[in-house]
Amino acid sequence: MATLAHPRRDDDRELRSNIPTASNRLPGIRDYEQVDRDVIATLRPSLGWFAALGVAILCLIIGAATWTYQIHEGLGAAGYHPPVMWGVYIVTFVFWVGIGHAGTLISAILYLFRAGFRTTIYRAAEAMTVFAVMTAGLFPILHLGRPWKFFWLIPYPNWRLIWPNPKSPLVWDVFAILTYLTVSATFFYVGLIPDIAVLRDQETNPVRKRMFSVLSLGWRNSDREWRHFTRAYLFLAAFATPLVLSVHSVVSFDFAMALTPGWHATIFPPYFVAGAIFSGIGMVFTICIPLRKFFKLEHIITINDIDAAAKLCLFTSMVVGLAYLTEFQVAWMSGNAVEQEYFWNRVFGQWWWAAWIMLICNMVLPLSLFSQKLRRNTTWLFILSIFINLGMWFERFVIVIPSLSHEFEPWQWGTYAPTWVDYSILLGSFGWFFMWFLLFIRQLPVMAISEVKEIIPPKRRVHEDHSHDLDALVIDPGATMGDD
Repeated sequence: MATLAHPRRDDDRELRSNIPTASNRLPGIRDYEQVDRDVIATLRPSLGWFAALGVAILCLIIGAATWTYQIHEGLGAAGYHPPVMWGVYIVTFVFWVGIGHAGTLISAILYLFRAGFRTTIYRAAEAMTVFAVMTAGLFPILHLGRPWKFFWLIPYPNWRLIWPNPKSPLVWDVFAILTYLTVSATFFYVGLIPDIAVLRDQETNPVRKRMFSVLSLGWRNSDREWRHFTRAYLFLAAFATPLVLSVHSVVSFDFAMALTPGWHATIFPPYFVAGAIFSGIGMVFTICIPLRKFFKLEHIITINDIDAAAKLCLFTSMVVGLAYLTEFQVAWMSGNAVEQEYFWNRVFGQWWWAAWIMLICNMVLPLSLFSQKLRRNTTWLFILSIFINLGMWFERFVIVIPSLSHEFEPWQWGTYAPTWVDYSILLGSFGWFFMWFLLFIRQLPVMAISEVKEIIPPKRRVHEDHSHDLDALVIDPGATMGDD
């Protein structure tokens, strides 16, 4: 005879915010109203928010003032001199484009694969994408000697009949950035519409209520609207997914199409894409872990979601590490003395310090995520994310600088030393990015209210306990299907 055990009831134990049950992924949330209250509470400004915004604006002012000085003095003030004519600006450009890729990965690709852990973190990742791409778009302009001529990079009808040179990597970057920014911003805004309607319904200020009414496009939460919304969101997710592969592949062509040692390689497109996703996830941890702690959202952004994201971080770290080793293998087996000399110089020569920072931060330290205890330790994950961001910036530095400073002819070999202008504008880019992100979390929900509500059980009118009905169930081994 079959043995029947009584199911364990959820109320037999204390439910903590990070212990999900089969029927409830967010046991720390009681009802839909709590979701509205907890998420909308993040929109109230605090002293900490004003302090962080002040620091970000101060960094931005430093960067803007330094750029003004550079325009007056010329690009030589930024350390540009032959043979290294690509410096910190191009390094930081590739870095910020990479940061923007995690938002599309988490919001689009993981949505298509129905990965549940994306629900509570994807809104912050999407916002990070938009602002990171806005930051990256500044650096091709900063890199120009005459930045006020930047519109020459855009193909538009003009009376001079002059069109951008399609062979220029700078033109490729313009198309990649504009395409990615347009699609990412559209995807970001469409996902915000139901949440903006929630803000509209709870807003008391008539001016803000009117603004939210316009931005919500008349959303009334009807079945017909939800049907069209889900179809549009699915279409945009499928449309945005190829951008993860295409945009950073185009950025990698800036290097791979050249004959410079260390650049001319077919591995660059997948190598850059994997590195972009890895660096983006690192920045997601850098942003979401303080948000989770500062706004007391541990019951929404659970440790299980962070654990799953850490596994994805570990996987992309291993892919990036494989790309590093493949680069060395290709150089070793190529028989090209110049290529072999370049890679030896990268690791044990002139630029050994940058290369080892890259390898330790991106390959060695993330191996700690094999430990479940460290994957679920938010303090360690935040520290690790800082090292990942540092390592990925140095990865771009190692790609750009050593190749230009160690080309084919020994008489062309040189060095490169960033100046205070480079560092100040780099600092200003972080101020620009965090200024926009801090303004965003003050005006719009940092988490998707509608999607969080979808993963909590709905409130029932009457609670019926059927757990003891099994006591009345009697199974007769001699009974047959024909018995009445």
